[in-house]
Amino acid sequence: MKWLLLLSLLALALIVVITVTKVKIIIYFYHGKDNDFINMEVKAWGGLIRYKKEIPMIAVDDDSPSLVFEEEAGLGPDEEPGETQEKQLEQDEVLKGFHDLKALLEHIVGMHVLVRQFLRKVTIKKLEWHTVIGIGDAASTAVLSGTVWAMKGGIIGLLSRYMRLAELPVVTVTPNFQQFMSQIQLKCIFQIRIGNAIWAGIKLIKYWRGGRPSFKTKPLSVLSSD
Repeated sequence: MKWLLLLSLLALALIVVITVTKVKIIIYFYHGKDNDFINMEVKAWGGLIRYKKEIPMIAVDDDSPSLVFEEEAGLGPDEEPGETQEKQLEQDEVLKGFHDLKALLEHIVGMHVLVRQFLRKVTIKKLEWHTVIGIGDAASTAVLSGTVWAMKGGIIGLLSRYMRLAELPVVTVTPNFQQFMSQIQLKCIFQIRIGNAIWAGIKLIKYWRGGRPSFKTKPLSVLSSD
């Protein structure tokens, strides 16, 4: 009986320790010419527990530097070009459509609330973001640098709204007016308690188990008159 009580106390103590343990997630991203990579490191208990992973970036083929998305639209066998079909919506179908839209929005809002509650538990311990950019033309480089500054300001503002910043971010944008250049160095350290992450996961699973939005109309249904 004493051994069972002792094991129960040890298990409870272990659960408490794991719950209050703070985990640091360190992300380092570098982009410069062909030397692109991402390093991710997870540390806990002052570095006693550590996991490190380097993710190589995929190089883009010089012969095809862009991504092309094509979409084909075909006509059905019974439809002629320029032919119009008359569609008719009943009042009941319109009401069902409004119901489905409301259900979808409520589901998205519910998910957003859970994610926001979780992110408020995340602390950004450090954020360094340095960019060197140039496109060979002084005037265009100056405009582009201002755009990058504005983009960084918007992203940092969004992060500070949803997470806690332990210190002011270090952000720089250095224009290179003489040559074409693109170099990015980003280092970010996140910190969160394991207990908060577990609790957020439990709430998320419970939320999804509550069921998907209840739609009254059939997905991708086509209404046509007789």
